[in-house]
Amino acid sequence: MEKWTQEQYADRLREMKQEAHDKMWLYIELNAKEFMNECEPDVKNLSSCCKAMVASMLEGDGYIVEPKIRTKVAGALTVRYYVDNLSPERRTYAQAQLDA
Repeated sequence: MEKWTQEQYADRLREMKQEAHDKMWLYIELNAKEFMNECEPDVKNLSSCCKAMVASMLEGDGYIVEPKIRTKVAGALTVRYYVDNLSPERRTYAQAQLDA
């Protein structure tokens, strides 16, 4: 069985955000190690998982646990994604940081 790609993790995360939005939740919090284990039990694929999580952050989202390492690849990575506004016009977290 092949490991999930970053895109597969990003797709699953989009689904989770939409599900939470449909339930009228304000946000979801996601931990990298738990997310990886949910998607791929007994598989070590933290790099793809973490990269997808960070790339999926939009303006207003934030780190609950931000790893000290520059790559942000760590099982402790935990992100709060706000799901009340899933508009494609929202800037990414990275874009918002550049403008800050």
